[in-house]
Amino acid sequence: MPDMAAEGGMSLVVKTVTRWLKGLIFLFGMYIMIYGHLTPGGGFAGGVICASAFILITLAYGAPEAYRHLPRGAAEKLDSFGALTFLIIALLGLWFAGVFFRNFIGTSPESHFRLTSAGVIVPCNLAIGLKVLSSLFLVFVMLSALHIIVSGEGRRRIERRRHTP
Repeated sequence: MPDMAAEGGMSLVVKTVTRWLKGLIFLFGMYIMIYGHLTPGGGFAGGVICASAFILITLAYGAPEAYRHLPRGAAEKLDSFGALTFLIIALLGLWFAGVFFRNFIGTSPESHFRLTSAGVIVPCNLAIGLKVLSSLFLVFVMLSALHIIVSGEGRRRIERRRHTP
């Protein structure tokens, strides 16, 4: 059986299924983020689903392909942007309504059960989703790198250093 790590991923079947599903998984995650105030879901659940699309790419194709879709630097910037956006939305509530995290986007009785019926919840869900997506992807990448170091040649080097004075 060929070494999958040397080839840069898994079998052709897994790569093909991943190629078909990665966009749909990401789109479903965005749907969960945007409509989280009307259906079960929200920013955290949508962010986890979106991150799973990038994790699936990493598992199927290898880290270089995942970095082509979402570079580590871009994930770090998205992480910071999500947190900053969430904080700005909270401070805008203080600025416009006088209370921290107050809903400052007006709603009307006619807007119930529509996308615009939630005020600041939709932007907050998107900010949380970005934060969770990028954080979970970065945690997976770091744990994968640690696994490679500990399980491959790195483990042998660590063992040699332990036994040599």
